[in-house]
Amino acid sequence: PAGWREAVVAAAGALQAGGLVAVPTDTVYGVACLAQDSAAVRGIYSLKGRNGEKPLAICLGDVEQLYRYCHVDVPDELLRDLLPGPVTLVLRRSEELNKDLNPFTSLVGVRIPNHPFMRDLARACSGPLALTSANISSQGSTLTVSEFQDLWPQLSLIIDGGPIGDIQSPECRLGSTVVDLSVAGKFSIIRPGCALTPTVEILRQKYGLVPESS
Repeated sequence: PAGWREAVVAAAGALQAGGLVAVPTDTVYGVACLAQDSAAVRGIYSLKGRNGEKPLAICLGDVEQLYRYCHVDVPDELLRDLLPGPVTLVLRRSEELNKDLNPFTSLVGVRIPNHPFMRDLARACSGPLALTSANISSQGSTLTVSEFQDLWPQLSLIIDGGPIGDIQSPECRLGSTVVDLSVAGKFSIIRPGCALTPTVEILRQKYGLVPESS
């Protein structure tokens, strides 16, 4: 679409300058900053009024990059069956990741949204993006930019990708399915999200992983 390249360049520039940018994803609207920029990460927490113990996910453009920031104990094919898509995979973090990002945990959630703008934006930035939903903590997820108007004054840039999904459908506001794959051979669902059934089917039937509680 017209203006796509300019929007990617403008958003990447705002992020590189330490800003917070509202972005469309394949599930809900998000707010992104550079994960390796500690001041920007602090800015996301204050923007959302978020408890400092709640971790932020990282967002990448391609599966290959995941190996740089995480220790992976699952087959590459499994990663590619789930990503890009509406799933956050929780893995053990590597030393490459900013120590100020989620310093209280050795794990990190990774998102590769199935959204061409987000993937282009992640590729245009040198390191991972930190990504969280565009809303005040504990309030509902947002599917249009007008739904998070109260955050606008604190954002450097807002990318309006139009309504995401069906704004009348509660299912569309569930956000990504969050699954912990940090223990070899097992999985545990941290948040059911919008893609629970197909995700569990792939993990159990195709790869023989078992729920961690069992």
